[in-house]
Amino acid sequence: MEERQDICAGKKPVIGVVPLVDMQRESYWMLPGYMKGIEMAGGLPMMLPLTSSKEDIRQILSLCDGILFTGGQDVEPKVYGAKRLDVCGECCAQRDAMEVLLLDEALRQDKPLLGICRGLQLFNACLGGTLYQDLPTQHVSDIRHSQRPPYDVPVHSVRLFENTPLHALLKKREIRVNSYHHQAICNLSNQLEAMAAAPDGLIEAIYHPGKRFVWAVQWHPEFSYLKDSDNLAILRAFVCAAKE
Repeated sequence: MEERQDICAGKKPVIGVVPLVDMQRESYWMLPGYMKGIEMAGGLPMMLPLTSSKEDIRQILSLCDGILFTGGQDVEPKVYGAKRLDVCGECCAQRDAMEVLLLDEALRQDKPLLGICRGLQLFNACLGGTLYQDLPTQHVSDIRHSQRPPYDVPVHSVRLFENTPLHALLKKREIRVNSYHHQAICNLSNQLEAMAAAPDGLIEAIYHPGKRFVWAVQWHPEFSYLKDSDNLAILRAFVCAAKE
């Protein structure tokens, strides 16, 4: 695999990375791929504190050129106005509280944003869309959406929609992706547009056409960027947008 390329000359953009939370151990943590992927893409990653203070969030955004919304627990259904079902998984109230505020303020400031897995779901939920709380029971499919390790191996294809930023970046009609999720977009927010879908119709990538860079993908570039140039290209596009 190629070495890191600082494709944005000069000072590296600082990318705030939303922390992962282990509720049983009462700890914050981070997968190396989120950090190393941003580094390889030419950015300087910084894991954020977990806070719901509006003042702290505004200061965080003053220090960061872009924000990466990571994977993790299910989004609490009340975020998108739904009743929690028994099939919904573990939610993290602290993450939901922080990320709702962080996303709202980051959008207001038009900061470049990238969402991964939960990040895609959060964007949609906060902007008026809805989620399937559990794909196996609510969207029966032959597509493998929750793979077992190793997580850097692609398990299904996605079709890229023409006339979208992702299609323009990768210049492909189809790519193969890894997949590890049991929730997904049900009804797409009217503020967002789809960029890719799985063969069973599930939306796999979205963007906000009214912002300079707000993308999200349902798959996991943090596991596959070392082997997959398409996923590294997505990270680089995000980092370069944060540099501008």
